[in-house]
Amino acid sequence: MLLHIPGVFMPDEVLRIRQALEQADWADGKITAGHQSAKAKHNLQLPEGHPLAKEIGAALLERLWSNPLFMSAALPNKVFPPLLNCYTAGGHFDFHIDNAVRQSRGSIERVRTDLSSTLFLSDPDDYDGGELVIQDTYGTRELKLPAGDLLLYPGTSLHKVNGVSRGARYAAFFWTQSLVREDSQRTLLYEMDTAIRHLSADVPDHPALLQLTGNYHNLLRRWVEV
Repeated sequence: MLLHIPGVFMPDEVLRIRQALEQADWADGKITAGHQSAKAKHNLQLPEGHPLAKEIGAALLERLWSNPLFMSAALPNKVFPPLLNCYTAGGHFDFHIDNAVRQSRGSIERVRTDLSSTLFLSDPDDYDGGELVIQDTYGTRELKLPAGDLLLYPGTSLHKVNGVSRGARYAAFFWTQSLVREDSQRTLLYEMDTAIRHLSADVPDHPALLQLTGNYHNLLRRWVEV
């Protein structure tokens, strides 16, 4: 499942974040790539533990923990702290699949990368190229979201970032270990939860809501890993 989550950050917030990023000291993006990914990765990145990355990452997670779309679709258990990257002057990232497990520097906690997330911090008109290209069961999709919007997609996806030929593409990215490992099961639960929320708004006293909600939680109970 690919899910577009709009308005995680508002335009004025994105502007302040981007102004701070434009003044930051960037490092080679290969510093957090695995052996195979390092061959394909050509971008800039704030080092893990960088104060600005920690500040933006904490604000991002605070927003997502109160975002009903993210919580319903991701069913998050653990999250790898968000990182910040920049593509400019031909920067790109060839096709790859993210590492199955990530471990933050200085931490003993490991995160299984069930879900990948990209928060766009540059508006599409600010740069040429830089599309996030994802291959899934429905074919290949090229995505370039408004600044402040987030894309959630399976960590198992083959994906790349097209080369940027003009401007700069700033983004935050991170991985989530879900309470439900399988993407097909998460998708079913998300669709059921969406239907329950719509019915609750339209026909709040309908007796079928109780049964549907019970079925949702019984499926979640069967599939959840804690």
